[in-house]
Amino acid sequence: MDAYAYDVLDVPAEAGFAVLDRFPSAESTGPVALRGRRMQFLVAPGGAEELPGLLDWLEWSGIPLDLVPLNGREAACHHYASVWLRPPGPEGCLPALSLAAGAAGVGLAALVSALANACHRVRLLRYVPDQPCSFSYASRMVAGTRPRSLTS
Repeated sequence: MDAYAYDVLDVPAEAGFAVLDRFPSAESTGPVALRGRRMQFLVAPGGAEELPGLLDWLEWSGIPLDLVPLNGREAACHHYASVWLRPPGPEGCLPALSLAAGAAGVGLAALVSALANACHRVRLLRYVPDQPCSFSYASRMVAGTRPRSLTS
């Protein structure tokens, strides 16, 4: 693969593993590398530039996600000492924005949506690891606090 023929979406490894569980085949995510505590999802050139617009369109703008876009040279510089979790395949298998209905694999929008969701979940769980993510009746019952509607 050419050194600058891809961009990278860099996320915490915890979030990356959650996305790999969600998309179990290599065709669905494209190449993925692990570098320390960060995971790097390789996407088609221009994907890093599209990230802010995609996050805005997906209604994630303004929320700190720890989802870092790296393009061209930045991606190549940050790729040393990485271990391939899903090695690169033939050219043209990188997630990209596409309108083609029969396009193979997951598109860039679906990948960014999954990464944003996983990054946000990791961020929430880091700050309050023992608190449920939702405040439903069930989670409040588990926490030992009964909702008012059940106490009267």
